[in-house]
Amino acid sequence: MEPTITIENIVASTRLAEEFDLQKLMDTGLEGAEYNKTKFPGLVYRINNPKVVFLIFTSGKVVCAGARSTEKAQIALINLANELYSIGCKEIDLEPEICVQNVVASADLMTNLNLNAVLTAFGMENVEYEPEVFPGLVCKLEAPKVVVLIFSTGKLVITGGKCPQDCEEGLRVIKTQLEELGLLY
Repeated sequence: MEPTITIENIVASTRLAEEFDLQKLMDTGLEGAEYNKTKFPGLVYRINNPKVVFLIFTSGKVVCAGARSTEKAQIALINLANELYSIGCKEIDLEPEICVQNVVASADLMTNLNLNAVLTAFGMENVEYEPEVFPGLVCKLEAPKVVVLIFSTGKLVITGGKCPQDCEEGLRVIKTQLEELGLLY
């Protein structure tokens, strides 16, 4: 059975305005928003549909984290733009250019792995493994440019992709390498 990718998190960003007065945004009553500039320089705003968190900065930039698809991240950011416009932010870009910054996915190879054997077979060049510090092997791929965390349980976390296909390709590359080296049973 082939392992499947599960998208865990999409981080996307955009610029919705030239600048935001974050205190003024708080005063307009964004339900669930938090702003304490001594702890964090941005306004943190959580919504439930889709379940994401926005980081809104005075620069006009917004980061959206927590979406499970690029489409949901885009919908969330456009909904935020419309919501901010509706509460009086008239300088909002209602059709912002949205950039995916990071895709985090997981997969399961459904077998246990000997990480010391994987380290030896892969070589030290793009691989780090310090079990006293972190229980997974960290493998940096060049193409696609992603980082794959490999655990002895056969579970993988793939991060750094700019689209879900990067994560899928990262899984394919790692699985192929493990098979070719005789490390997948």
